[in-house]
Amino acid sequence: MHIAVLIATSFAFAGDARADELVPYQIVGDGIPQSLTGTPGDAARGRTLVLARTTTCILCHSGPFPETRFQGDLAPDLTGAGNRWSANQLRLRLVDASRFNPDTIMPSYYRKDGLVRVGRNLVGKPILSAAEIEDIVAYLATLRD
Repeated sequence: MHIAVLIATSFAFAGDARADELVPYQIVGDGIPQSLTGTPGDAARGRTLVLARTTTCILCHSGPFPETRFQGDLAPDLTGAGNRWSANQLRLRLVDASRFNPDTIMPSYYRKDGLVRVGRNLVGKPILSAAEIEDIVAYLATLRD
């Protein structure tokens, strides 16, 4: 079993738009078993985030979003994501997709170090807050065939 711990200094709360600091988390196997916020995310907010162009999810992924034109085809279809991956696995994929594929084009949404091609406004900051990660995990977990 692979276990890693990331040490950080502050917690993000659901009201935060973006937190510059990372909360501690533990990787167990191929996932992060504990919520980054200590509470479940909001699936409705998660759906909104997945469809927002600022998160870039639908630039690469497609899914059960009939109202959204121009969905991506570079990454797996999100339809049935909740059947294919557990919440733990989804959480780690959002936090740091490069743990599964070092050559992935998917951003590590919850890292601050070792990143390349990062916009100036995001240098030294995670792309998504802990609350946003949890909201997206909550939504993706609902996507079942």
